[in-house]
Amino acid sequence: MTNPKTLGSTVGSPGRSLALAAGLALIAFSLRTPITSVGPILLEAVRATKLTSAGASVLTTLPSLCFGLFGPLAPMLARRLGSERALFALLVLLATGTAMRVIPTWQALYAGQVIACFAIALMNVLMPGVVKRDFPHLVALMTGVYSAAMGAGAAAAAALTVPALHAIDRLTDNATSNSWASALALWVLPIILAAVVWRVHLPPKDAHLGRAQVLVRGLWKDTLAWKVTLFMGSQSSLAYIVFGWLPTVLRMRGMSALDAGLLLSLSVIAQAAASLLLPLLVARSPDQRVLNVTAVVLTGVALMGCFFAPLSTMGGWALLLGVAQGASFTLALTVIGLRSSDSHVAAQLSSMSQGVGYLIASSGPFVAGSLLHATGSLKSLAALCAAIAVLSAWFGFAAGGPEHVKAHVE
Repeated sequence: MTNPKTLGSTVGSPGRSLALAAGLALIAFSLRTPITSVGPILLEAVRATKLTSAGASVLTTLPSLCFGLFGPLAPMLARRLGSERALFALLVLLATGTAMRVIPTWQALYAGQVIACFAIALMNVLMPGVVKRDFPHLVALMTGVYSAAMGAGAAAAAALTVPALHAIDRLTDNATSNSWASALALWVLPIILAAVVWRVHLPPKDAHLGRAQVLVRGLWKDTLAWKVTLFMGSQSSLAYIVFGWLPTVLRMRGMSALDAGLLLSLSVIAQAAASLLLPLLVARSPDQRVLNVTAVVLTGVALMGCFFAPLSTMGGWALLLGVAQGASFTLALTVIGLRSSDSHVAAQLSSMSQGVGYLIASSGPFVAGSLLHATGSLKSLAALCAAIAVLSAWFGFAAGGPEHVKAHVE
């Protein structure tokens, strides 16, 4: 990781600390827009590109699969470029992948999604280490801030992609069936803004070179590190099932594409609110076990409501789901920092928990799509979600105790 003095002398200034926090929030805003923009118009993309059911399942699985496969590369990139320059380079790559989706073919859709998710995977891992390094006494608060920004971006993409599609249709007089591709590519704009703002935080080139290399040993053999990892993976599996399939589930129940997208957006807005408020609870207690279990159990209950409750009540269930999943995700990120003794351990635990965790999570959307295709029934998907929620609650309890992972830094 970059030496805190590279940026640390400015972090001590309230004004520069605020600017750094704002830069991190803008980056976080763009870390879910390429993902949640797909769900509301998945059916249109499938029809236009003639994707099979299996192809659609793979498309919804790509984010968490990429996060698991590529996330462990983040520490190596940070050592070569420094954390700030690594984040900037990844923002450029994220913009490239997002913009590629303007080409209305399944090949471009897949390639753009893989490139975008590659960049997001590495940024996911880098962010907790940067927070632990530059805001060591505000880990829970800053994790809440960037989780909330991430949720706000996800909500905006879920809510506005379908209206953008309709607006493009009107502008083109419905002359094309490829408006879905243009609507997806529009989400490159906030990424460009984040890159422009983050550029001012870049240290001098090669400022990270010449410093002693730090090695963290013993992490992969530590039981607590694996508990944190499995908590991250199980709650993320539920999150990506929701991102990838909740709008489709609601449409199967008779809801319009616009209303399904708006409900997903409502849920994600509630996630952002929960992410901002949760640090107030976390800061008062060194033990997160009760919070972790409560958040995951409420996620499972809310999902059952979305599957089976009357459509007239979906607004309430979507709000509850958002609050619960926002809390679960923020807690999973927060325990990375709280279970780490310093920023170096936090960076490596972030790499482990998100790399392995997202590989586990990647099976969720694929299995969900396969179950829906094979059975045509929501009951099988509901059973899958309930089972994952039970496992996640157990891992959340195990990861929430007031202790540090037993890893040593050389």
